[in-house]
Amino acid sequence: MDTGLSVDEIYQILEGEIVSLEIKPGEMLSENTLCKRFSISRTPVRSALQRLEQNRFVQIIPHKGTIVTPINLHIANQLIYQRVAVESMVFRDFVKVCTPPEAEQARYRLRMLEEAGAKRHEPGPFDINDFLHRDLAMHEIWFRSTDKMYLWEQLIKPDADYSRFIRLDIVGARNVPDVLENHQEMMQIIDTKNLDAIEPLMMQHLYGGIRRLGGKIFSDEYREYFE
Repeated sequence: MDTGLSVDEIYQILEGEIVSLEIKPGEMLSENTLCKRFSISRTPVRSALQRLEQNRFVQIIPHKGTIVTPINLHIANQLIYQRVAVESMVFRDFVKVCTPPEAEQARYRLRMLEEAGAKRHEPGPFDINDFLHRDLAMHEIWFRSTDKMYLWEQLIKPDADYSRFIRLDIVGARNVPDVLENHQEMMQIIDTKNLDAIEPLMMQHLYGGIRRLGGKIFSDEYREYFE
């Protein structure tokens, strides 16, 4: 029976599962399996897969099938570079004109992030998406306050390489102590208006995944995840 799901809905579900690493790099996606899963005909499934290919999440190989692409570390690294450049400028502009209410809003977002981070000590799996959402919520404040939301929306748009690399860094909550410390330092910069500290901190914060994962990128654990 046809569930009535649109191509866009199927795309969003599959993109979300690929970005969150529920569907891992190198896995095959079967049209037949997806048709059964979504109780839908082949045409919308095929359209969704073609769109995923256009956005570099999968590769459709004729006579073989659809395979989830590996993470291109070179592209992820360039997007980190871009974000350091853009966010350093936006955060600088924010710190210069930040009002007391805006500072308190940032402090509140920091507390929310700290609460999420503390849950890594609790039994059960750590909620990666909740932690990342609260992380981004603090950064969004300076983009919104400086009227740079178009830039922000471009930076956080799901990307086949950068989005998956970020989540790989969060797996097992290994990045939580560093991320919390970095955000606490951002709050100190807002309070003290120490503009000279901005770019070094953004470099440390946004390149943190490269530093933390290090040689693991080339280890047996993750070798097949990367090109």
